[in-house]
Amino acid sequence: MTYPEAVEYLYDRLPVFHRVGAVAYKPGLDNTLALLAALGNPHQQFRSIHVAGTNGKGSTSHLLASIYQSAGYRVGLYTSPHLKSFTERIRVNGQPIDEQAVAQFVGSNQAVIERLQPSFFEVTVAMAFAQFAQQRVDLAIVEVGLGGRLDSTNVITPELSVITNIGFDHTDLLGNTLGLIAGEKAGIIKPTVPVVIGERHTETQPVFDSVATTQQAEITYADTVWQCTDGGLATGIRTVEAARLDTPAPNRLTLQLPLLGLYQLNNLQTVLTAVTTVQASWPVADEAIEAGCRLVLQQTGLRGRFQPIEIPSSVSVSPPLVFADTAHNQPGLEALFATVQTIPHRQLHVVMGLVREKREADIWPLFPDGARYYFCAAHLPRALPVDELAEMAAQHGKRGATFADVNEALLAALASAHPDDLVLVTGSTYIVAELAYLD
Repeated sequence: MTYPEAVEYLYDRLPVFHRVGAVAYKPGLDNTLALLAALGNPHQQFRSIHVAGTNGKGSTSHLLASIYQSAGYRVGLYTSPHLKSFTERIRVNGQPIDEQAVAQFVGSNQAVIERLQPSFFEVTVAMAFAQFAQQRVDLAIVEVGLGGRLDSTNVITPELSVITNIGFDHTDLLGNTLGLIAGEKAGIIKPTVPVVIGERHTETQPVFDSVATTQQAEITYADTVWQCTDGGLATGIRTVEAARLDTPAPNRLTLQLPLLGLYQLNNLQTVLTAVTTVQASWPVADEAIEAGCRLVLQQTGLRGRFQPIEIPSSVSVSPPLVFADTAHNQPGLEALFATVQTIPHRQLHVVMGLVREKREADIWPLFPDGARYYFCAAHLPRALPVDELAEMAAQHGKRGATFADVNEALLAALASAHPDDLVLVTGSTYIVAELAYLD
């Protein structure tokens, strides 16, 4: 079996959430455990940090991986979804899984896959864990796919659990209150395994405290250990001043972060608290923290987080600022537009698309009334048809033109934008993934 054949098999034969949505979601761990048992239980052969949350879990996972890699550890990283290539999901020391390894895994396990009929996500989790065991990683950073309690990744017993934040997303599957969603995320809290919570909220803190008490898990809120403040943005780098709060002696770090969104301050606060919490078992020097932050893009391949997009001169001689961000829910978009407001620009142009589930009325007030809109749709069944998107936007006072895809929409935005304007591509991970200029 070749790599293209293996990927085609995974997409065509298995239910894929990012393509079709909730019908592909298989809650529960039985399938994953059966698949892992057939592989010799690789999830029991490496140590890990488990990361859940509504937003920020991808950035948090990549930052943790980069820091531990900078500290000299051999680090596995499992994240989802991918932007350009399936192999992005599974990395060891930043290197994506080899295409031949994907083909070999699918080919050699086709019989058990046919027998168990797992979801696409269950197979990718098993593939990642098999790769981490085979590659003998010291530590794997494992990002939850959806929720926590019933997520396929929740078969591991980690060194540390991390929950970045709680917001409204996937409410059809996780619940329609913050407390219910927190309960699902809190499902990754394991007996006696410490847990770090990235953000406090009056509705979610009692849930986390209760589960941690029941599980006898030491719980730490990030804002009690580290405080990260903005030190300014220059030449594609955000300076972050980090201060340790729980020690009598001053402990401060000045960090250079190529992740430009202001929302990364909260993520970094969570990351530093996570590193501090397991410092006795996994020592990390300040120099490794500094290097891990500075080199996160090169070392882990993180993309699509308020990422500057370089436009070729053949497309635009004097292009405006262009950023792409995968924000797709109310808290993510709120944080994104807070960052946009800090970037000087004359006129905002928004290239956007949504998936069908993102119909929440609460996202529309976040999109500025004075922006110019360019509506498009990703090439997948879950994508909200562009005509429906434009109609929905018009009901909330946002009007613009419709386009067949994100690249056509971006070209239109570039054609009408002044060099002092700002173009933002957002609304869906899959819209950002289809950008031609996403390096």
